[in-house]
Amino acid sequence: MKTSITNSKIIEKIGAVVIALFLWHILAIALGQEILLASPIRVISQLGILCLEKQFWQSVVFTMSRIIIGFMTAFICGTLLGVAAARIRIIEVLLWPYVAVIKAAPVASFIILCLIWTTAANLSVIISFLIVLPVVYTNILQGMKATDRKMLEMARVYELSTCKCIKYIYLPALKPYFLAACSIAAGMAWKSGTAAEVIGIPGGSIGEKLYKAKVYLSSADLLAWTVVIIILSVICEKLLILLVRWLYEVLEKR
Repeated sequence: MKTSITNSKIIEKIGAVVIALFLWHILAIALGQEILLASPIRVISQLGILCLEKQFWQSVVFTMSRIIIGFMTAFICGTLLGVAAARIRIIEVLLWPYVAVIKAAPVASFIILCLIWTTAANLSVIISFLIVLPVVYTNILQGMKATDRKMLEMARVYELSTCKCIKYIYLPALKPYFLAACSIAAGMAWKSGTAAEVIGIPGGSIGEKLYKAKVYLSSADLLAWTVVIIILSVICEKLLILLVRWLYEVLEKR
């Protein structure tokens, strides 16, 4: 039963993608100018050409490595700060203005400010870190607060060790929040990281390729690189979710 439902959802999603591509193709034909909008066929063709170039893979590695570093650093810091804020009220109060500012301030403001402090090559690391940190922090903080108080009280009564409390109470309660943080933050890291590169234009980055596509008015290159970013973002998101689930399975078996 579950398999048939899953297959049905996959078919629905594939159908939606096919319809979207068809509408895209019709719009491209209607405009009749590739400089404004390249067709899906032209974009796929251009993507195939890019994949054969050495610089393409160098740009992918350059950007991916920096965004992953920024993401993972933010994930670790956000988790630790979320746990600390849930345990110690004053930490949550002191962190509130910083988290609120990062959430509300435009990404472009941070990018320009960071360009004053650091080099363009490190810009995507810092921006990815800043954008992901409040997402992870907020999710972990809410997860800690949502932990069953009755279970915690029972743990105190039976004098369970801190390690057992973490394993049997906190980690299961935090699982959906970890997964939600991975799902939301991965896409945001790629969006903000590549946006930072478009402004900072570090040599050999995906952002530089997007900027050049804009300069040369090449919508085919622009959309091809956009497809690359979307694919990498989805792959990173799925791998992170699989990693979190695998770690939980390992912990549950021990």
